[in-house]
Amino acid sequence: MELLFPLPTFLLHVTPGSGAIEGFLHPILGVDHLLAMVTVGLLSAQLGGRAIWTVPLTFVVTMAVGAGLGILGVQIPLVEFGIAASVVVLGLALLLKAKLPELLAMVFVALFAVFHGWAHGAELPVMDNTITAIAYIVGFLVSTAGLHVVGALIGYILLRNERGAIMLRGAGLLIALAGIFIMTGLFTAA
Repeated sequence: MELLFPLPTFLLHVTPGSGAIEGFLHPILGVDHLLAMVTVGLLSAQLGGRAIWTVPLTFVVTMAVGAGLGILGVQIPLVEFGIAASVVVLGLALLLKAKLPELLAMVFVALFAVFHGWAHGAELPVMDNTITAIAYIVGFLVSTAGLHVVGALIGYILLRNERGAIMLRGAGLLIALAGIFIMTGLFTAA
């Protein structure tokens, strides 16, 4: 990802040791993470009902587990490809107006959340102390939850009329294409 978007990766390190700030910025400044987080919110709005909160909550909780695995050094293969695939698949779910059962959607996003969480945990910068490391983790979890809320609000607003629903599906297409672009960059970098 750094090869495609070097500036955001550089910006992630302008606050060394700051913990919460650095953690908060990590999902926002990484295009792949940003797209996936907002799209989880958009998808939860599209699914409606309880899914508007259960799907994003599942993502955040499972992401915390994935972060723990990354911090502990547990190896998960093809993490960057899993992250790129999450952008493609979530975008396609919006485009195709997928009406997944709530439980299936929760499992679906949990799988992707492990990859995102692992990446955040494995990239935990060297911190002065445990409190700063915990602040980093809380920072990226809060940021992720906030991006889900933003996506859900945008989705809720767009779904109020047919034109907005079409715009949401168009956004799904653009998100899926961005994911394909990200994945292509991973293949060429490998």
